[in-house]
Amino acid sequence: MNPWQTLSSEEKYDNRWINVTEYQVINPAGGKGIYGKVHFKNKAIGIVALDENNNTWLVGQWRYTLNEWSWEIPEGGGPLADDPLHSAKRELKEETGLLADRWTLIQRAHLSNSVSDEECFLYLAEGLTQQESELEDTEADLKVRKLPISDALEMVLSGEITDSLSVIGILKVARMKGI
Repeated sequence: MNPWQTLSSEEKYDNRWINVTEYQVINPAGGKGIYGKVHFKNKAIGIVALDENNNTWLVGQWRYTLNEWSWEIPEGGGPLADDPLHSAKRELKEETGLLADRWTLIQRAHLSNSVSDEECFLYLAEGLTQQESELEDTEADLKVRKLPISDALEMVLSGEITDSLSVIGILKVARMKGI
């Protein structure tokens, strides 16, 4: 049973990726307050691509929201109505040019559930074949790096990789593979 009571809601912002709504609420302790929710219009998709030698691929790009460079696993958004695996295959090909024969859903997660409903799906892609990438306009500065998964794990543990999908995915695959 939901201990929160919603008194009213007001949309504050809307674009093709997110919607922000402010709610007037009564909280579980009985006090009045406000609650803001960011609704994501896409699923977050992340892929840890792993070859037969335990190498993986990271993509690096300037993240506008952070005002800094970020190394990440291949990732992107997928329409809410689409199968997340379809979106994962598209993102991996788009950013790295890789195709995979074997796909395993390794984790479903909520990325910031105190303020958003963003849901992510993380996949392990294996049986890789290299083709040409198909970058979007926003990815013009994208750099692709192939490295041992153990090096990517060290980048997570040292704090060099901070992107949440990447941290979750790399830690999960390292655990699954005994690295």
